[in-house]
Amino acid sequence: MALRRTQVVGLAVFVLCFSGLQLLLQAAEPPSYVAAVYEHRVLLNPKPGAPQERRSALLHMRTNLRVLEEQSALAAQQGAQIIVFPEDAIHGFNFSRSSISGYLESVPDPQEITWSPCADPHRFPDTEVLQHLSCMARRNSLFVVANMPSRLTCNQTSDPHCPTDGQYQFNTNVVFSDQGVIVARYHKQNLYFEAAFDTPPERQHVTFHTPFAGRFGMFTCFDILFRDPAVTLVKELGVRQIVYPTAWMNQLPLLAAVQIQQSFAHAAGVTLLAANIKAAEYGITGSGIFTPWDSLIHHDTQGNSGKLLVRRVPVLDPLFIGDVKSDVLKLAPFSGYPKIGLESEKTHVWSSSDANYCEKDFDCTSTSFNSIMMHDNFTLVPLRGHEGNVSVCSGSVCCQLLFRRSETLEFYALGVFNGLHVVNGVYYLEVCAVVKCAGGDQSSCGGETEHAHTVVDFRLTGTFGTKHVFPGILGNGMTLDVPDHSGWDDGNRFYMSRRGMSAGLVTAVLYGRHYEKDND
Repeated sequence: MALRRTQVVGLAVFVLCFSGLQLLLQAAEPPSYVAAVYEHRVLLNPKPGAPQERRSALLHMRTNLRVLEEQSALAAQQGAQIIVFPEDAIHGFNFSRSSISGYLESVPDPQEITWSPCADPHRFPDTEVLQHLSCMARRNSLFVVANMPSRLTCNQTSDPHCPTDGQYQFNTNVVFSDQGVIVARYHKQNLYFEAAFDTPPERQHVTFHTPFAGRFGMFTCFDILFRDPAVTLVKELGVRQIVYPTAWMNQLPLLAAVQIQQSFAHAAGVTLLAANIKAAEYGITGSGIFTPWDSLIHHDTQGNSGKLLVRRVPVLDPLFIGDVKSDVLKLAPFSGYPKIGLESEKTHVWSSSDANYCEKDFDCTSTSFNSIMMHDNFTLVPLRGHEGNVSVCSGSVCCQLLFRRSETLEFYALGVFNGLHVVNGVYYLEVCAVVKCAGGDQSSCGGETEHAHTVVDFRLTGTFGTKHVFPGILGNGMTLDVPDHSGWDDGNRFYMSRRGMSAGLVTAVLYGRHYEKDND
C-alpha cells in the first residue's frame, strides 16, 4: 500500500528527530575505549644461565610471540583499541648479564627517530622481535604494549655510569601505534633481583598519546611501590591512565598482584591496565583492568593457560575529555574519595558515636603481640567478640579499628608496622592492617591465606607521616572490594570504611609509603 505524502513527511521528520536524539544521547555519554590485557603462560628457557646464540634465542622468543599474535587478533575481534602484554612474556626470566645477550635488541628512541619496523624492516639490524610486534599492531589496528630486553651502547669515557662491557642492558617496555610505529620506550627503573639488567642512569617519566583516549603513562612491576616513576607520573604530571606490564609474585596478605593493582588505581584515581605473566610454579598470577571504582580481574594459581581480559572503560585524560563535566575529573590523586554511585542504605558513615560498643566481656586494651608479616615485625592486637574498638601503635603511627562481624570462629588481628622494609627490596612503610590469621594462634597472623568466611563491617583509621596511603580490601577467594568511603580526616588521619561485603574479609589494609625515608 502506497504511503500518502503527509505520512512520508511525518516519517521523515520522525527519523530526523530520532537521529538527533541519538546524537544528543551519544554526546551526553562520557568518552570511552576498549582495553585488553593478556596474562601469558610464558614458555621459559629451561637453562636461562647458559648463553645462547641469536638464532636459538629467536626460536625461543617466537614460540611466545605466536601466542601473543593470536591474542592480539582475538582482542581486535572484540573491539580492543589497546592491548598490554606482561613483563618477561617474550623472553622469560632468571638470566645472567651474559646469558641474555642473544635476546637483546636495540630500541631507538621514538622522540628522536620515527620508525615502523614492520614497514621498514631493514633500517636497523637484529630487530626481529620489534618487527614482529610492529606487524602485530599494524595487522590488528591496535596499540600494542610489550616488554622485551634491550641494549644501548655507551662510552665509558664520556659516561661515568656506562657498564664495563660498554653497553647498558635494560628491561624495556615498547609501545607501538595501530600503524606499527614505535611511539614510546621505557626502561624499568626499580629492578627486582634482575642480574641481566642495568638501572637507567636517569629517571624517566614516559607518556604516549592515543587517538581514542588521549595520554597514557607507563611503568613496570616493582616500580609501583616507588615514587619514581609511578607517583610522579600521576601526582606531578597529571597522568590518569597507566599501562603496566608486570611479573608479580603474589605476597599475601598485603601484596597479592591484583590487590596492589587495585589499591593503586583506587588511591591514585587512575585506570590501570595490568598484565601479569602466568607461572604457577613461582606463584605468579594476577592481572586486571582497573578503574578508580571497579575492576575486571584474573587470578588463578592452579591453571596453566593464559587469559585475555577485554573491557570498555571511561577515558580519564582531562585534556581529551575537554569540557565534559564528569565525576571522574573531580577525583584528586591520593586525596581519598567516596565510591561513585554507592549512595545507598548500605553506605554507612562511621562516626565517633560508634566507638562505644565494646562488649561487656571485651577488653578494648587487649595485650599486644608481635608476629612476622611479609618479613616485617608487626605489632598486633586480637579482635574479640562480635564487635569492638581496638587500637595499636608503633611510634607515631597509630591504628584504630571499629568493627562488627558475623561470627567469631576465625582469628583476626589488627596490626601496625612503622619502619624500613629490608627484605627483597628496601623501602619505608607505615601500615595499618586487619588480617584474618592463617591459623588459630598468634604466630599465624601474617601467614598466607586466600579464604575467610567472616563478614566484617569496619572503619579503619591510621595516623600517618606520609600522604601516600593505598587502601585495599581483599575478600574470600581473592575477590576485591573498594571502600564505601576513604580519605583524610583531621590532618594526618586517613580512614576507610566498608559495610555489607558479600564475601568474608581476608585483609583490609592502609598501605602507607613514606618515600622520603627510603634511604634511612
